[in-house]
Amino acid sequence: MVHSLEAVALGRPHEVRSFAHGRFEIYRIGTQAIGRAVYEPGWRWTEHVKPGAGTDLCEVAHIGLVIAGTAALRMADGAERLLTEGEFFAIPPGHDSWVVGDQPYVSLHFLGADDYAAPAIVSAAIRR
Repeated sequence: MVHSLEAVALGRPHEVRSFAHGRFEIYRIGTQAIGRAVYEPGWRWTEHVKPGAGTDLCEVAHIGLVIAGTAALRMADGAERLLTEGEFFAIPPGHDSWVVGDQPYVSLHFLGADDYAAPAIVSAAIRR
């Protein structure tokens, strides 16, 4: 439940998680964390986030909306899908993704933002 009126400006995140060819911005509003992924051409999860995550594939579930660009997605079972501008998505754990083409990929994440490339999770994975 929302108890007070709030507004947060896009472009003024509460936290930024940076990695090669991209960043994940966290916006906290009400009781929610919303993420904005900004990935440049050449970004791929298994190349640029995996080393810090300590898992072979992304193990975070995501629900979101593609704002710009195109990304490809491959699940552990081999199923593939393109995500394009204007599409909502629901992605279960166990996937790789990468930017397709020469345009940046931007998406909003309504589920999974707190856990994606989180420093505490990355630190725990490194300690194992």
